Amino acid sequence: MSLFGGIEAGGTKIVCVVGSGPEDLKDEIRFQTTTPTETIQKAIDYFSKQNKKESLSAIGIGSFGPVDLNVKSPLYGYITSTTKPGWSNTNFLGMLKEQLNIPIGFDTDVNAAALGEYKWGAAKELNNFLYLTIGTGIGGGAVVSGKLIHGLMHTEMGHIFIPHDIISDPYKGNCPFHNDCFEGLASGPAIKERWGKPAEELCDDHKAWELQAKYISLALSNYVCTLSPERIIIGGGVMEKKLLFPMIRKNVPKLLNGYIGVDEILNDIDHYIVPPKLGNKAGILGAIALAEDEFINSLK
Repeated sequence: MSLFGGIEAGGTKIVCVVGSGPEDLKDEIRFQTTTPTETIQKAIDYFSKQNKKESLSAIGIGSFGPVDLNVKSPLYGYITSTTKPGWSNTNFLGMLKEQLNIPIGFDTDVNAAALGEYKWGAAKELNNFLYLTIGTGIGGGAVVSGKLIHGLMHTEMGHIFIPHDIISDPYKGNCPFHNDCFEGLASGPAIKERWGKPAEELCDDHKAWELQAKYISLALSNYVCTLSPERIIIGGGVMEKKLLFPMIRKNVPKLLNGYIGVDEILNDIDHYIVPPKLGNKAGILGAIALAEDEFINSLK
């Protein structure tokens, strides 16, 4: 059996694992995301050590972004215009390839999570679905006809614009690019800034949750109409507040108002809008899946 490495690179921490799937994660290390040089070198040292123990067939990277995924671009594999201090224009993929002589797959962290759910989780039987994460930021990955969407770059689903009633919600939003886009209104930092406490400290009957469910439902209704996913999977730290799911499931059909008249939305929405089956392992398992795909492509 082939052995793979996976990197889940977040703005706060990096997770590196070795394994082949959910039932076979042999080793794991976590460390803080500091400077690019220090952080990436720690990942290189880890996989160099692991590769000496048992040969790795490939590595997959699911990275925070934005990133350049165009293989013809001179900046392919770079983290580009990120808000993470010191990380703009970092050659993430290139720095690893320079020292690790094995195939390396590269994509966004949320695309990796979508791929993990597609291979082993809540989207295993589907070819068209959406994975959304709501936490420090908001991002989405979509699989259409069995393939992740890549176009001009990758999808940026957290930066769509949704109705913002500034009378009922005068908060201006915290996105440094767009102020009150979806991420600017509904990410974890937006919740903390608006209400003065992080999401995990807000009680279940706090009025924050009705507003949060409203914004998420508006975004999902847009995704339903544009991408027509067969299922929507929502993960991330904010969605650990499980009361959000029934609120969103109630809101979305009302917003669509019978226009998308399919049974999944009208009569079975509990199985249409769901949490990730892989839980907080979706991202790192997706990185393993990226590695496996890269290894297969390298044999062609």
